[in-house]
Amino acid sequence: MTLSPHRETARPAGHRAPAWARLAAATASADPPLAAVDLAAFDANAADLLRRAAGKPVRVATKSLRCRELLRRVLAADGFRGILAYTLAEALWLAGEFGDVVVGYPTADRAALTRLAADESAASRLTLMVDSVSQLDLADSVAPPRRRPPLRVCLDLDASLRAAGMHIGARRSPVHEPRDAAVLARQIADRPGYRLVGVMAYEAQVAGVPDRPPGRPVRGTVVRALQRWSMAELRDRRAAAVAAVRAVTDLEFVNGGGTGSLDRTARDEAVTEVTAGSGLYGPALFDGYRSFSPCPAAVFALPVVRRPAPGMVTVAGGGWVASGPAGRDRWPVPVHPAGLRLTRAEGAGEVQTPLAGAAASQLAVGDRVWFRHAKAGELCEHVDTLHLVDADGSDHPVLTYRGEGRTFL
Repeated sequence: MTLSPHRETARPAGHRAPAWARLAAATASADPPLAAVDLAAFDANAADLLRRAAGKPVRVATKSLRCRELLRRVLAADGFRGILAYTLAEALWLAGEFGDVVVGYPTADRAALTRLAADESAASRLTLMVDSVSQLDLADSVAPPRRRPPLRVCLDLDASLRAAGMHIGARRSPVHEPRDAAVLARQIADRPGYRLVGVMAYEAQVAGVPDRPPGRPVRGTVVRALQRWSMAELRDRRAAAVAAVRAVTDLEFVNGGGTGSLDRTARDEAVTEVTAGSGLYGPALFDGYRSFSPCPAAVFALPVVRRPAPGMVTVAGGGWVASGPAGRDRWPVPVHPAGLRLTRAEGAGEVQTPLAGAAASQLAVGDRVWFRHAKAGELCEHVDTLHLVDADGSDHPVLTYRGEGRTFL
C-alpha cells in the first residue's frame, strides 16, 4: 500500500475539518455515544508522517491507536515498520499477528513474563524495554535463563534535558549519560539469557509539548528555545551513548521521537528509526505545533438529552478527559456544530456535559454534538467500535481493543 500525500498535509498551519455531513450520514443508524475515523484524513496523516520521517522507517505506537484493524491499515503502507506496544500483555497478543514488536516501557507483569518465557516464537519477535538490572532480576525470578529462550531487550536512554538544576522532560530512565549506557550494556551482555538489540530515547519534552500553544505566545517562545537547546544537547549525548553501546554489542535499531518531534529526530544520524502514533488520529493537543498540522481524523459524537436553559444544551456522558497534568487542554473539544463550549463549573462530566454557545439554540433533544479528544488512543477506551468512514461515505465498523475484550492499563 502506497500513501499519496493529501494536498493539505504539508501546510505548517491550519487543518482540514472532517466532513461532518458525510460522517453523520455514514453513522446515522448508530446511536451515540459513538466514535468515528475519517479514513481520508487518517491516510493523509499517515502520508504526512512519512514525509516528516524523511525516509527513516516509522514504528507505530499502538497506545495511540488501540485498534487492530487500523494497525493493519497503516502497517500495510510502505515506510511503516514494526510496532511499539505499551504493555507486555498487549505485545504478546499482537505478536501473534505482527512481527517486530518492541515494548515501550519496562514490565513487572509476572504472568506475561511467564507466557513470554514459554513461547519461543514470541520471544524471537518481541523486545523488552529495560533501564536497570533489577528488571532483569525480576524476569529471571519468573523464568531462569536455563528454562527459557533468550530474551531480546532494548536499553531505554533518558532523553530529558538536565541542566542548570532543571529537569525538562519525562521522568523515565535513570540511564542518562553515555557512561551509564555503557555500564548497563555490559551488564546485559555479560548476563546469560539476554540479547541487547536496541536503544531507545524518547524526547517527551519535544514530542509531547506543543511549541505554539494557542493564546500563549510567551510560553511558545520559551518552549521553542528549550526544545532547540534540548535537541542539540541530546543529539551529541545520544550519539555518544549509541557509540558506547555499539562498542559492547551490535544493535539492530536505535529508536527515537514521537509525532511532535518526528522531523527533528529523523535528522539525528544516530537514530535508525522513529516512532509515531498520535499523528494518525490528529487529536486536539496536536493543534499547537508550528511545523506540522494533522487532519482531525478521530472524533466522537454524543447525543443532546436536555435543554436546561436558553443558549445551553446537555449531552449524555462526555467525561472523556485525557491523561497528563490536569488542565483545560485535557478536556474534549466540542467542534460541530461550531460555537459550543464546555462550562467552567462542570467541564466534561461522567454522565452529562452541559454546553453553552450560540449553536445551542439550534439543537434539539436527539441531535448530535461532535467532539475531538485531547489525546489519541485514549478515545478507544470509551467505545467498543470505531466507525471507519471512507471517502465514498461507506461505514466500516471495527472493534477497538476494548471491543475485543482487551484492556491493558
